[in-house]
Amino acid sequence: MGKSRDRFFTPTERSWILYDWANSAYATIIMAAVFPIYFASVAKSAGVSGDVWWGYGSSAATLTVAVLAPVLGAIADFHGMKKKLLLTFLLIGLAFTSLMALTDNWQIMLLGYVFSYIGFTGSLLFYDAFITDVTTPDRMDKVSSWGFAMGYLGGSTIPFILSILLITAGPSFGIGATLAVKLSVGLCVVWWAGFSLPILLHVHQVHSIDMPARDLVGSALRGIVRTAREIIANRAMLVFMLAYFFYIDGVNTVIHMATVYGSTLGLDSTGMILALLVTQLVAVPSSIAFGRLARRFGSINMITAAIGIYTVICLVGFYMGILVESGAPDGVATATRLFWAMAILVGTSQGGIQALSRSFFGKLVPPDRSNEFFGFFDIFGKFAAVMGPFIYATLAGLTGRSSSGILGLIILFAIGFAIIRIGRPYLRQVEEQGATAERAAVEARNNHHDS
Repeated sequence: MGKSRDRFFTPTERSWILYDWANSAYATIIMAAVFPIYFASVAKSAGVSGDVWWGYGSSAATLTVAVLAPVLGAIADFHGMKKKLLLTFLLIGLAFTSLMALTDNWQIMLLGYVFSYIGFTGSLLFYDAFITDVTTPDRMDKVSSWGFAMGYLGGSTIPFILSILLITAGPSFGIGATLAVKLSVGLCVVWWAGFSLPILLHVHQVHSIDMPARDLVGSALRGIVRTAREIIANRAMLVFMLAYFFYIDGVNTVIHMATVYGSTLGLDSTGMILALLVTQLVAVPSSIAFGRLARRFGSINMITAAIGIYTVICLVGFYMGILVESGAPDGVATATRLFWAMAILVGTSQGGIQALSRSFFGKLVPPDRSNEFFGFFDIFGKFAAVMGPFIYATLAGLTGRSSSGILGLIILFAIGFAIIRIGRPYLRQVEEQGATAERAAVEARNNHHDS
């Protein structure tokens, strides 16, 4: 049984992984590819800059979740609350995503996006924290990496391909471009809702705190103060969260702004969508590879490598924008090829850096207070995600060059890298302890199997 469990996943682990399969449809269709391009075109026809307003909308949504995350995270650690809160934010996300398909007004679209994104990111807070309930520390890198891999394989790729078919082949069946986008959004809602059922039915909160309902809020507030003190006192956790604050901001901003940036430069919408499909396909084996390489080279080394790749991505994006904005001969054609290069580079590292960040933090926290700590993990990520799109939108607005917004993101990766290097001794100690615990766990399972 021990060796079989090492090779495969338990039913609970599979059900948890499937939520990545479910929500990744939103990440691709609404956040990254189809809807941002459509929103940019609708906003442009109304005489406003779609990329600037998309950046401000993303900042507003992430700021809201960032403010709520610590309290919600502390409450979710009480018995029976984690699943209820996940379901609440899932329903918010599904409802407002549906609204986005029912309007042609860019302001209402933006409002729907803001609230749907609150639902999406809010549900991920509780989903991430469930990792301590579904698996053991020695398996977290593997389970987390496969979650992202399955998200890219299923949630990102299959609905994405169907959306591309609707947009490209739709006219042959009397389906116009606008209707194709609306149907794609509807497909996202159905996919997200349907594949969320396994986690709702089969994943349960194992680690929790028992307390009367009347004491939840007061205890949660006290828990926030206690957790903040513990994070500050734990050098490894503090270093990691500070680094995460900066580098994940850059990652999320690239995800949010890629296609709306390309649309602003005049790149072909269909070409960008196909390029992002390649991103998802590349990300499947890359996410799994990151998990395996982390066992050999360490999670922090692999995270550092991904930060380097993202720095290159920003430089390529800046050069791409300069070519178009300067009116260089064949600037758009060259920029299109560079966009494909960026898409492949993102695919090699996006899932890996997210998966290893989630699993490394999961090893740092006490299981019975996972949501409380993941609430702070989430607030660091969400407050950071306010900063990135705001930097992009502000620099692009002040200079009149979208390329300036992309270039400004490099500072986020540079700061994250510097913090990791400075705090490396504390992080290395955690990895060494984890490696020792993993060897002990594997040996115990093998001894149990042999007996």
